[in-house]
Amino acid sequence: MSPTSLTTSENGSAAAGSALDAGPARFARLRGSLQQLLAAASLIVIVVFFSFASSHFFTANNLVSILTAATVTGILALGTTFVIITGGIDLSIGTGMVFCGVMAGVFLTYWGWPLWAGVAATVLFGALLGLINGVNVSVLGIPPFIATLGMMLIAAGLSLVISGTKPIYFNDTPEFQDIMNLSIVPGLRFPMGVAIFVVMIVAAALLLSRTIVGRYAFSIGSNEAATALSGVNVRRWKLTIYTLSGLFVGLAGVLSASRLSSAQPTGGMGLELEAIAAVVIGGTSLQGGKGSIVGTVIGALIMATLTNGLRIISVPQEWQSVAVGVVILIAVYLDMLRRRRA
Repeated sequence: MSPTSLTTSENGSAAAGSALDAGPARFARLRGSLQQLLAAASLIVIVVFFSFASSHFFTANNLVSILTAATVTGILALGTTFVIITGGIDLSIGTGMVFCGVMAGVFLTYWGWPLWAGVAATVLFGALLGLINGVNVSVLGIPPFIATLGMMLIAAGLSLVISGTKPIYFNDTPEFQDIMNLSIVPGLRFPMGVAIFVVMIVAAALLLSRTIVGRYAFSIGSNEAATALSGVNVRRWKLTIYTLSGLFVGLAGVLSASRLSSAQPTGGMGLELEAIAAVVIGGTSLQGGKGSIVGTVIGALIMATLTNGLRIISVPQEWQSVAVGVVILIAVYLDMLRRRRA
């Protein structure tokens, strides 16, 4: 056989191999898009149902209320999306958010810092909590579930200790509540917090899809051992990703305290489950290696819309909790089915 024929044969084999490799990749992307479409369709069905169930649901003010309710949980979900894609979990984001709100009260009310300095310090304090989680997981080798469960309890306890078990009010900095509540659209109650949420969605989407942070998050979640063998410092990137998630927790703490104009040290429990459920509903796998910011946003809107709709049709609070619990179970079960079929 001539060298030309050999070269042609080798090129043909390489092309065939590339085609075979591209097939599963395209199928995986198609399946991911389908999951997002199904989540979006579920959101539409929920909106249509509650619109027929109550004439008070599909109004401009109520839709803005849904977006406002989705803001804090959604920002928590954005940060934890990165963690879950690596195959990790963060159970401390709810109480961590409350702890950050308490620290905002310390910075602004107790210590009298300027508004910008107190807000920046609160966001960085959230990053510190994430850094500690990252050290526990990536350096000390503690399983993420246990490491973040410990941080959840520590944050809850310290919030009570530092605040003296009492709310901290921002009476000396009334402009603090404008961060979340100030309307930025003339003639419509469109809070600044929602605009901040939109900005964070864009930032998170770019980080996940266009930067090395996103690429390594997917790589670690898909096959951590292979990623380490390829020369990637897995410990360092896990540390980075948990710290990044902490930044989102700190920002959520600012917005939550701003919305209430107070730091409530007894809140936060259960928000981590809602945020994780939003991530899973949006198609991010609890096993890691797969996920998207668009899906997470859809999941957060589903959770906020469901809670808002149940409240509008006068479903008792205890049954609202039951409904949210059922949604979480369904989301995890569907994630298990997806993994089995993958």
